[in-house]
Amino acid sequence: MSASDIIFYIFAALTLVCGILVVANPVSRNPVTSAMFLVLTIISMSGLFVLLHAFFLAAVQILVYAGAVIVLFLFVIMLLDLKEEQRRHVNRVVAALSVIVVMVIAAAIIWTIWQTKLGDGLDSAHLEGSLRAVGHLVFGKYILPFEILSLVLLVAMVGVILLSKKELK
Repeated sequence: MSASDIIFYIFAALTLVCGILVVANPVSRNPVTSAMFLVLTIISMSGLFVLLHAFFLAAVQILVYAGAVIVLFLFVIMLLDLKEEQRRHVNRVVAALSVIVVMVIAAAIIWTIWQTKLGDGLDSAHLEGSLRAVGHLVFGKYILPFEILSLVLLVAMVGVILLSKKELK
């Protein structure tokens, strides 16, 4: 086992553990703690991108997601200022259905990976994650989903502002 394999397993384990701790946080019920675990998940994912020699994607992962998106999440959390008694309690039926849905999605992902041969038909530019290849994909083939995602984020920000607006009496 080489050093890059060991580093891969460390980053993969960190990504999985921190991702689980975002949702099922035994340390604290505070949503800020979950946001900090999300930052750790994003940073460990960028480590996986570095191992794939996708340095641009690793930098974008840290700058955009760990920087801008997490700041937006923290802003929303602090703006809503939820009290302990106002937080949602776990409904056991919804939790059980959620676990079933997650298992079905995981089975579909595993089946898809099992049935396909990863990397077939890709040239080295796509495997290396070069800036030119990413730019051609994002602003060429995937321009419509990219623009739809930006509109969804805009609607989410406007929704947060409307939800947090205090009524004037």
